Amino acid sequence: METPRFPTVGCHLTVRNRGRGSTAGSDAGDSPGRTWSRRPWRRLRARVPHDATPAFGRSAVERAQKQELVAQLHGVFGAAAVVVVTHYSGLSVAEMSDLRNRMRAAGGSFKVTKNRLTKLALQDTELAAIADLFSGPTAIGYSDDPVVAPKIIATFAKDNEKLIILGGAMGSTVLDSAGVKALAELPSLDELRAKIIGLVSAPATK
Repeated sequence: METPRFPTVGCHLTVRNRGRGSTAGSDAGDSPGRTWSRRPWRRLRARVPHDATPAFGRSAVERAQKQELVAQLHGVFGAAAVVVVTHYSGLSVAEMSDLRNRMRAAGGSFKVTKNRLTKLALQDTELAAIADLFSGPTAIGYSDDPVVAPKIIATFAKDNEKLIILGGAMGSTVLDSAGVKALAELPSLDELRAKIIGLVSAPATK
């Protein structure tokens, strides 16, 4: 009797002994007590996370994000009537949130800055002279009203010694800490408008 031949390419042949005299699962012509089974080869594949980004891809994304941040800050420095530079080291998250909320309610903004990117954003603006203030943990307050940002920050700093006013600028005019505090004492544009309206609306006295 001719011995059966089984394919050997792409499969693995194993022999399982079912015991003497057992023919279950055997093909015609197989030796008694033996069965043949085929196991396909398993291909091993390297598992790569779906969200994995090559190093060169990450650097390109980070570079684009930094360029966008510089462009945004450059726009802020070109449009804001006043910018106040502070050190915020030691302020808690709750205190920072409180300051941001106060500034937002008054029509201004307060944000933490990255010094190197901020110095790039200051180039070719009227505020370029304050670049030296950006050292250490800095944050800026700014507003369209030249009094709002200084007033909110100076008021907050009176109750929170951890917020330190370094200086700032109003257009091309550079302000030191004392200059920012002096500006904070002036009435805001809204306050001036209210006073003017009050004077105009008041009945004339004889």
